[in-house]
Amino acid sequence: MIFKRSFITIALLFGLGIALFTVSEYSRENAINALQQRTHADLNRYILTMRQKLARFRDIPQLLSTHPDLVRALRDHANSNDIARANLHLVKVNAILGTRDSYLMDSIGTTIAASNWDGPGSFTGRNFNYRPYFTKAMEGELGQYFALGSTSKKRGYFYAYPVRHRDVILGVIVVKIDLNEIEQDWNEQEIELLVSDEDGVIFISTREQWKFRTLSPLTKTDRKRITASKRYAEQALLPLNITQRSASAGNSEIIRLREPSTKKTEQQYLIQSGVVGNSDLNVSILADLESVQRQILVNMLYIGTLYVAIVLLVMVIIARRRIAKQRAQFELRELQALESSGARVKAILNNTWAGLITLDTTGCIESMNVTAQKLFAYSEQELQGREFYPLLEGVEAALYREQINPQRNLSTELLIEGRAKCGDGRLLPIEFVVGNMHQQGGLHFLITVQDITERKEYEDQLAQSKRLLESRVEQRTTELTSANERLLQEVKQHSQTQNELIQTAKLAVIGQMSAGINHELNQPLMAIRGYADNARKFLALEKEQNVDSNLNEIALLTERMAKILHPLKEFSRKSSGLQQNVSVRSLRSGVLAILYPRLQKSKVTVLWPELESDYAVLGDLLRLEQVMVNLIGNAMQAAEGQERQGAAKVEISQYPLSADKLCISVKDNGPGIADADLDNIFEPFYTTKKEGQGLGLGLSISQRIIEDVGGELAANNYYSTDKSAVLGAEFTVLLQRGTQV
Repeated sequence: MIFKRSFITIALLFGLGIALFTVSEYSRENAINALQQRTHADLNRYILTMRQKLARFRDIPQLLSTHPDLVRALRDHANSNDIARANLHLVKVNAILGTRDSYLMDSIGTTIAASNWDGPGSFTGRNFNYRPYFTKAMEGELGQYFALGSTSKKRGYFYAYPVRHRDVILGVIVVKIDLNEIEQDWNEQEIELLVSDEDGVIFISTREQWKFRTLSPLTKTDRKRITASKRYAEQALLPLNITQRSASAGNSEIIRLREPSTKKTEQQYLIQSGVVGNSDLNVSILADLESVQRQILVNMLYIGTLYVAIVLLVMVIIARRRIAKQRAQFELRELQALESSGARVKAILNNTWAGLITLDTTGCIESMNVTAQKLFAYSEQELQGREFYPLLEGVEAALYREQINPQRNLSTELLIEGRAKCGDGRLLPIEFVVGNMHQQGGLHFLITVQDITERKEYEDQLAQSKRLLESRVEQRTTELTSANERLLQEVKQHSQTQNELIQTAKLAVIGQMSAGINHELNQPLMAIRGYADNARKFLALEKEQNVDSNLNEIALLTERMAKILHPLKEFSRKSSGLQQNVSVRSLRSGVLAILYPRLQKSKVTVLWPELESDYAVLGDLLRLEQVMVNLIGNAMQAAEGQERQGAAKVEISQYPLSADKLCISVKDNGPGIADADLDNIFEPFYTTKKEGQGLGLGLSISQRIIEDVGGELAANNYYSTDKSAVLGAEFTVLLQRGTQV
């Protein structure tokens, strides 16, 4: 059945598609033919108008060429009076005939008289021998030409004729016609008109943006020829954006024209063209095909509506016949169903999960189903005719009476909870609802009763679980509060321990520095002792100048001792822990000052070049000094194995990774770090040094310090170019850049 319906639907849709397609093609062909005939008649009318406009002025130059004033002006012995009379005559001709301009040119193309001789754009003195109409007239024929005026920059159609005297051509008389009024008269809806020259350049159009465009692209030769004649001045002469052409009946074409400047970026036109007689001008009429599309749409809508209406009418007729047949079958089934409905309803009532009891309007029991008899432990005969309310306990009498009131509002029907007094002496938890029931024209009440013993037991268990849960939540809250307090105390102790470890690491470095500093201080002390003894002797000899010199040396030696002790004192004090801008140049100076005693005695070369440009990083100077001292010290220990080759060295460099990151690299040429140690090297108390050379806290503390200032500390090996040999270890410190110092 479903397949049959789907097949019919597909067939109807297919038929609708064929009908619409046929109507579309037929309507399109008829509409285009009608439009073609109408526009062809309009085209002939416009061509006739154009021809009449031009014919009015065609013979005027020939008539003017015989006027004696113009002939005298062109003769060799012409004087200023002759030129003046020629100017006045041309002004009069221009006024009478309604031409735009008229002017007289000599045999070389220079204008000697013009109707605008006294105006700001006078043609007199200008040479137009490059115009084709001048060349044609000088050959003895009528010259006609359309162009933009080289002086006025206005469109005009030019007629030129030779001026002869005794069969000798002395010059050319030219009349310029204004064609603007043609555009003003051509104003039709859904039709565009244009006039083009023999090259296809549009110079008259009812669409402003089409002027000085071409119907097809110009060749380089044509464009060069047009430019040389200065026919269209500086116009670009770009082609219309015609994206598609297709032939139509009656020497017409259907074109698709893209115009981004309009609301519809692409439009279809039916175009027809015709030549204006006795000229090189072409008139084209473009009819918008939107009316054709509307006609096609209307016809398709009409046919589609008619098709759907016919299909619906047929479907209604078929449906009515089917409904009549189904109604007869339904009435037969209903008759058969009524015969067995009584027994089925009774079976349903007796086997339903709820107890059903019917009452009369006085509240007495009329009937009970099997479920109700089981709930109350009474038979229907035992309770028939008795009031129902005495079988209830825990139910307000007023509420019950309100439910069995015949005048009650049905919206007040409530679910009532109570207990039933069973025939076996039990009190059974129940809930019931009283509803109205109309039977044989009389009002009865139907009570639906449900045993809620299990629900009550569940509610008791739920209440007990809730009390137990509240007790556990309270106990757990107390435990969490206590644990939180202990955690806060441990965090505080951990912070103190970390600071103590950092200070301990500093003191360990100080211990390593102390031997070198002791050696450095020993020499100044011995020198001070010698200078003091000498000063005492010089004082006894009253050589005060020598005494002063010795005291000055003693002062310089004490100043040197203070400089030696200053890094030790600075390095040993605790850091403030506040982040601030730290100069990398200051960091380098402090670290090298702290390592000075060790560098003097070590055979490892430490290369940290002077900075050409200083950088600033965010952190704490003392802590960063501690990190760099630790990293450089470890690198020196790792490189000491290369001393016998004389190449033990440590290289430190710094470079910006980005606008907000700076990297400081510490590289040694030692044996590198084993792969198994790379994952654990920053763990506390993990060390690869020999026993007695360290506790394994230096790198762990250094990593903590760098992370505290928002940076990163990493370790890796660097290799040779071919990756075949380890060249040493490299530690990189990535810090946030601060404000430039």
